[in-house]
Amino acid sequence: MACDKSFSSGYMLLSPEKVGVVDLFRILIHSDVGNRKFIDSSGETEESFQRRWIMFLSVLAQKLLLLVAKPLSGIGWAIEFWLNLLSSNQNLGGLLVNCLRGKPVIPHKESESFISFIGNLDKRVELDTRISPGEKEYYADLSMMASKASYENEAYLRTTVTQHWQMEFLGFYDFWNDYLQKTTTQAFMLRDRDTIVVAFRGTEPFNADDWCSDIDLSWYELRHIGKIHGGFMKALGLQRNEGWPKESPETKPLAYYEVRKKLKSLLGENDKVKYVLTGHSLGGALAILFPAILAMHGETGLMERLEGVYTFGQPRVGDDKFGKYMEGVLEERKIKYFRFVYGYDIVPRLPYDNRAFMFKHFGKCCHFNRKYEGKIVEEEPNKNYLSPLHVIPMMMDAWHELKRSFTIHREIGPGYKEGLLLRFFRVIGLLIPGIPAHSPRDYVNAMRLGVPKLFRHQQ
Repeated sequence: MACDKSFSSGYMLLSPEKVGVVDLFRILIHSDVGNRKFIDSSGETEESFQRRWIMFLSVLAQKLLLLVAKPLSGIGWAIEFWLNLLSSNQNLGGLLVNCLRGKPVIPHKESESFISFIGNLDKRVELDTRISPGEKEYYADLSMMASKASYENEAYLRTTVTQHWQMEFLGFYDFWNDYLQKTTTQAFMLRDRDTIVVAFRGTEPFNADDWCSDIDLSWYELRHIGKIHGGFMKALGLQRNEGWPKESPETKPLAYYEVRKKLKSLLGENDKVKYVLTGHSLGGALAILFPAILAMHGETGLMERLEGVYTFGQPRVGDDKFGKYMEGVLEERKIKYFRFVYGYDIVPRLPYDNRAFMFKHFGKCCHFNRKYEGKIVEEEPNKNYLSPLHVIPMMMDAWHELKRSFTIHREIGPGYKEGLLLRFFRVIGLLIPGIPAHSPRDYVNAMRLGVPKLFRHQQ
């Protein structure tokens, strides 16, 4: 199906499903990218070998993910089932006893007690009772907890929001991706007094579609706005035949249009009701991209009611022009934008910020070190991850994080105790620093231990 690109002033689109082995390797030798079936570009040639190398890697990675999508999903299902089987029966000993009795407790994926792989890294449910509504750090903690909870099923979310948080659960949504022709984007909404929270789900570890959205380095250039990551736009609701029309003719539920419609209905004429957008990882990218499309469509009413955007471990979304555009939009509407980054988390450092990749962060960064000490900086340290100067500091951080996992509950409190699954990931961090740092657990800790001090210092 052809894609109408008239809404953009420039584009570079990658289609891994169309690539052959020989054609893929040709782009490393020849600059005529316009002649490649799997590349649709507004420019016929690409002289930069660095950029062609990026295209090659992006397409190759997506192709491999598409090939292993089913086994990857199966592995994820097996791991999640096993983790929930153990917890449903208390532990391995309890499971063996229950099996001998012929009464093992079998977990059900859609039940309120079933926890995702991400959720098993941090099983905390309750909000921080030390932070009161109205305090500046309150919505940082609530946003992170909502972002963490967004990885779970609807029954879990409903129970958590209504029973544990004593808030109103507004709905869980599964959104259509017009390019992949399937539902790939999830979000849920809650209401806390006069504030509505919209939380977008991030990348699920065993979901190939999510990973493809992340590493699809296609881009579109929107007039007067800048270049934006194509994978994120597709996940948010970009339409293959229409682009970004103000009103969608698509009958399938697309994330941007459905969330916008829901917000208009919920906000009504009551000016006291505001809303915040949040997300972890891919969810953070969707959260900050949402107001960009609102502004492009001239949705003044919704922009005025947007209280803030809170992102955690968010990857880069657009180029420098996009960043300047967004800074102007947020400043004009007095919308708060908090981009939180913990330690050497690898995801906020992707895609790279260089001439070949062109992606850049914008606004200030709230960065936390391994002691959860926060600082407002222009850019997180080691912004492109693969810097020889930061190899030793990253390895040292990973070692200290592993040691901390055995002591933090004694130093701070039992609520900070880490389980075996996360400790296993801490060990992986010794080989690939920055992977365990992307876990929601460290972001929850940073919101509770670091943000109150950071915000009070800023005052």
